[in-house]
Amino acid sequence: MKKMKLVMVGNGMAGVRTLEELLKIAPDHYDITVFGAEPHPNYNRILLSPVLAGEQTIDEIILNPLSWYADNGITLHLGAKVTDVNRARRIVTAVNAQGETIEAEYDRLLIATGSNPFILPVPGKDLDGVIAYRDIADTNTMIETAKTHKHAVVIGGGLLGLEAANGLMLRGMQVTVVHISGWLMERQLDDVAGKLLQKSLQDRGLKFEMGAQTAALIGDQDDGKGGRVLAVQFKDGREIPADLVVMAAGIRPNTDLAKKMGLLCDHGGRGGIVVSDTLQTVTDARIYSIGECASHRGIAYGLVAPLFEQGKVCATHLAEFGIGRYTGSQTSTKLKVTGIDLFSAGDFTGGEGFEEILLSDPVGGVYKKLVIKDDKLVGACLYGDTVDGSWYFKLLREGRKVHDIRDRLMFGESNIGDVGHEGHSKAAAMADKDEVCGCNGVTKGTICKAIKDKGLFTLDEVRKHTKASASCGSCTGLVEQLIMFTAGGDYSATPKKKAMCGCTDFSHQEVRDAIRKEHLVSHAGIYQRLGWKTPNGCTSCRPAINYYLLSTWPKEALDDPQSRYINERSHANIQKNGTYSVIPRMWGGETTAADLRRIADVADKYAIPTVKVTGGQCIDLLGVKKEDLQGVWADLGMPSGFAYAKSLRTVKTCVGSEWCRFGTQDSTQMGKDLERALWAMYSPHKVKLAVSGCPRNCAEAGTKDVGIIGVDSGWELYVGGNGGIKTEVAQFFVKVKTPAEVLEHAGAFLQLYREEGWYLERTVHYIDRVGLDYVKAKVVDNAELRKELWERLQFALDGAADPWLESAKASVDTRQFEPVAVS
Repeated sequence: MKKMKLVMVGNGMAGVRTLEELLKIAPDHYDITVFGAEPHPNYNRILLSPVLAGEQTIDEIILNPLSWYADNGITLHLGAKVTDVNRARRIVTAVNAQGETIEAEYDRLLIATGSNPFILPVPGKDLDGVIAYRDIADTNTMIETAKTHKHAVVIGGGLLGLEAANGLMLRGMQVTVVHISGWLMERQLDDVAGKLLQKSLQDRGLKFEMGAQTAALIGDQDDGKGGRVLAVQFKDGREIPADLVVMAAGIRPNTDLAKKMGLLCDHGGRGGIVVSDTLQTVTDARIYSIGECASHRGIAYGLVAPLFEQGKVCATHLAEFGIGRYTGSQTSTKLKVTGIDLFSAGDFTGGEGFEEILLSDPVGGVYKKLVIKDDKLVGACLYGDTVDGSWYFKLLREGRKVHDIRDRLMFGESNIGDVGHEGHSKAAAMADKDEVCGCNGVTKGTICKAIKDKGLFTLDEVRKHTKASASCGSCTGLVEQLIMFTAGGDYSATPKKKAMCGCTDFSHQEVRDAIRKEHLVSHAGIYQRLGWKTPNGCTSCRPAINYYLLSTWPKEALDDPQSRYINERSHANIQKNGTYSVIPRMWGGETTAADLRRIADVADKYAIPTVKVTGGQCIDLLGVKKEDLQGVWADLGMPSGFAYAKSLRTVKTCVGSEWCRFGTQDSTQMGKDLERALWAMYSPHKVKLAVSGCPRNCAEAGTKDVGIIGVDSGWELYVGGNGGIKTEVAQFFVKVKTPAEVLEHAGAFLQLYREEGWYLERTVHYIDRVGLDYVKAKVVDNAELRKELWERLQFALDGAADPWLESAKASVDTRQFEPVAVS
């Protein structure tokens, strides 16, 4: 089959990322030609500032060397400016550095021309020594000028201007920043933070002309109209010396070629190329556009993360999968200017109708402003201490109500690391050798090196390349901080809608909603209806979809054992040496002499090396060979403990009023009743319960998914506890009088979690996502809905087969237990 032809105009980060995504999913679909106006392969434009400051070299910021283009069969024309596109004949015409004309035919065209710096329309703007700050050539010009000249003026007090000023100052120049606004970085900071930043930068040696308007640039020849720039003149008549003037007063979408081609551009041609949610131009469906030159729903994005999101969607349509929509991005800004940390997100200006929480410590160099509306965080501005920026952005993005955490909102969240660094370490203060991810042994140095060397900008990319935050996730906040500190101003935290996996652009919630709304009951139906990119899913989405089907349509959707993880397929926990762990069910932690004798006999018969009491009041047989599992189950004759599954694990109990002189309620019987009622209950993640017979809480009910504590007048229920890597204390849920009410309330809560939780989401995270008030409204306050939830759970569990004792009924593939003969 003859390949189609794809031509890309522009060789920057957004365009090349699109090609990378395209090559992943359709490597043989196109013959690709790329035109780049600069003489360099794709490089990390964000890191030009460290190059200017002398911290990195040009070679170190190259993202895709020439060999990458060659290895992927891409025809690359460097230093070639595209001068014309004939849309009727589908031919791109360019002129290279030698003046030669180059033509390339296309079936699909991708325009990724980026943006142009805004040059103030003042007299003298064309003098020698007046430059913009946009590319490698500009950076090299500044580096060379700093060797021979003394005075530099940077026009523009935004991020780019301050980075240029800082780099030139470090190169030995005396630098003045001219800014028309009353405070620096007015788009990212409020006036207090902007003025704190100015004072700090002044203390480091920078000078500022705030509120100043440039009238003209004066040259050293022809009465100031020619030669090299000599001074900057303001409208009030004042002049300041300038051997170098850097224009950093903003950017404009580079749409010169698009307008010449007749493509619709926003704002009468002054804005970006108008594109749809598929990143196709609205003028010509064969032509796509992404990056700073594109206008999506009236917005031209300038941060890297949104552009990479665009690239991913665009790639799926270029690959002719016909799926995926780019619906816009919610962004945050994390900056680091001369060692000063800044963060802003959302509507941080506040005003009438908004509430503001402020923390100001000018001497300590810390300022925080949180803006709240309708009990939701809608904006944040942080100066000096940005350690909780990612958490604030998460709250803002999710729209979570904050009344229950308002009293500690200003002081951040302690989820920025695991127990190994006490959850309070600041990323910037850590040494390179310090461990960030305890699960995978990943250090700060490893993460930072990957971010710099591979040009990583998102959490998913860091997870893929380093495994940091890819296991338990408790170090996620800290990893996000490292990305922010290392990637700089163009880092944007996780998108509001996170795709379920690489097979789809749909989120977990969207997949759950589609299964229920469209009554989907099979994997094949989901893949077809939702346009899965892969024919059979992957190891991330298959188990999730299998769970969503079974929990949404019990007794109708069929279980697919091959879409379960190995432990659930084998119905035992695999250990590091390839043997298995077997934990039989002990209702409420209670056992009998007969059960103990059988356990001992089984341990002897099958030479099981380790017999251990678990924290959930069961007995664990460790070191069972896979071929012995069926024999062990049969000889035990005890129900499966489901200790291997995303399901009910145990119900831990104390002895309660039956034996304990302090006991107020029969906790053991309550635990046994709960465990029998919930046995074989699959859930988004493992679920643990505990029942204590009195407030002394010997069963440790405060750190369980559902904890029940007996009191004189009945039972108190707590939900959302977690005793794992990051301990979470359960929250009070409701007080009831009878055991029947305990069963109904606990069961209804767990059924709500089963129906609405995302796969691998613990109850604590589910509650954090939807809010405890939401859960209470459905389970505690609504008696009718509570009863329906409890009945739906009983219906789902009715007739559940024991995989140990009823393997055929439970659809256990027993062939897996047969030894394979090796000849």
